Amino acid sequence: MRLLLKILLVLALLIAAVVTLAPFLIDQRPVAAGGDSHQPATTPGQFLTIPFPGTDRLDIHYLDAGSEARGPVFLLLHGFTLNAFTWGPVLEAFAVRGRAIAYDQPPYGLSAKPAAGDWTAENPYAKESAIAQLFAVMDGLGVERAILVGSSSGGTLALEAALARPERVQALILVAPWVFAQRPTLPRWLAELPQLRRVSLLIARKLGDQTLLRYSYRDPARINSERESLARVHASLAGWDLAWGELLNRSLSTPVDVGQRLAEVRQPTLLITGDTDKLVPPADTERVAAALRAATLVTLPDCGHVPQEECPGPFIDAVGTWLKGLDQLGPVR
Repeated sequence: MRLLLKILLVLALLIAAVVTLAPFLIDQRPVAAGGDSHQPATTPGQFLTIPFPGTDRLDIHYLDAGSEARGPVFLLLHGFTLNAFTWGPVLEAFAVRGRAIAYDQPPYGLSAKPAAGDWTAENPYAKESAIAQLFAVMDGLGVERAILVGSSSGGTLALEAALARPERVQALILVAPWVFAQRPTLPRWLAELPQLRRVSLLIARKLGDQTLLRYSYRDPARINSERESLARVHASLAGWDLAWGELLNRSLSTPVDVGQRLAEVRQPTLLITGDTDKLVPPADTERVAAALRAATLVTLPDCGHVPQEECPGPFIDAVGTWLKGLDQLGPVR
């Protein structure tokens, strides 16, 4: 029995040593990359520099189409690991109805990718920072008020922004918002351990291959080579993996708690879900709709997590129908 206990103790110590020391084998040097974010060879867009405390300012890549003379401003917010090009199939359809702006939230796409040591104040990947950056983009582009269109975690950001500055958010269009989906949340001290920081970097590199893009479609065969290339545009910039690792590490200790405040959202809201969404189940989006004061829910058949990409026609039809009735809605009380 004593021998068995000794063997089990040795095994336990070996396992603990592997768990504790193995992450230190992860190489922290940035993966090879090339290119200049201000000179994308094949990608459209413009750049805006916004202020952010503790940095030399942040460069934001964005797409801008249409005109405010046609109607409202639509600010399009992409989801986790994606970028502004997720809105490519529907950007012009929004532009016909007003001005459509889609930007890469740092550190995604061609926007700034600050890594550890690049800031001296608030972490640029904190939830509050993402909200501040959203309104800084609006200020920089001369937008006083907008309809926020958010996909997945972009929908979460849209809700947070609507709660933070309701006077600047006219309405919400939320596409499978990440509100009730569960993920682990760790204490900040634990997330900041060197081992977990390196694990965050390892996961970031895996996600950088756009593993989630194929999982976001009901039928991955619908993803063409151009879409795959635009989804990986971040990899043309040096240090993208270090920046993604920083964002992932921060997210480990940031709970998604906006679901507790949905009754406070007063803007009219359209919710869209694909009927075969594997990342945010349709039932989660239905739950968000039920908790909001003025919500319309549309479920699109034969669509996954990113219907703006996979099913752009039905997606825009749903948006157009809802917008026709938007002017008839009175203030939500």
